[in-house]
Amino acid sequence: MTKLLAAVIVLAAIVTASAALSQSFNVRLGATQGPVQPIAFSHKLHAGTRQMDCKYCHYGAANSQWANIPAVSTCMGCHKFVLTDKPEIVKLTSYWDRGEQVPWVKVHQLPDHVKFNHKRHVRAGLQCQQCHGPVQDMDRVYQYSSLKMGWCVSCHRQNLDNPNFPATMDCLVCHH
Repeated sequence: MTKLLAAVIVLAAIVTASAALSQSFNVRLGATQGPVQPIAFSHKLHAGTRQMDCKYCHYGAANSQWANIPAVSTCMGCHKFVLTDKPEIVKLTSYWDRGEQVPWVKVHQLPDHVKFNHKRHVRAGLQCQQCHGPVQDMDRVYQYSSLKMGWCVSCHRQNLDNPNFPATMDCLVCHH
């Protein structure tokens, strides 16, 4: 009986750990809403209707490994004057007045040992939507692509004709 109980406990631990690990790196396929953010920012309005270039807010994407989360000052560049009485802009302004950054919830998840370099991909001519999906149609951004290794490798293989996009890479380019 003791061996059976021990086996059940070990099996339950393995199942629980596997589920937790897979959830931390998986996208809910078919998900159309990302996490609730402290301010309801609509990419559909800004990138879609207003046709703002992604790199206006995410200016680090072209020149840095990281695309950056926009600082409150970036938002306030317009919203000091535009729609200042709207509830979400009032929230934004309160962060600005307190000298605080908005505590945005991370949307795109990669394992800790994987490093993605935005600059290399932007300079290779990829559009943001190739990885992030139709952001211009999203009120609330969600992780569109799985961002798993196989997905990345498949993209590199599909871009063999792009000299700025290596088909084969040293593992340490992404895993470090």
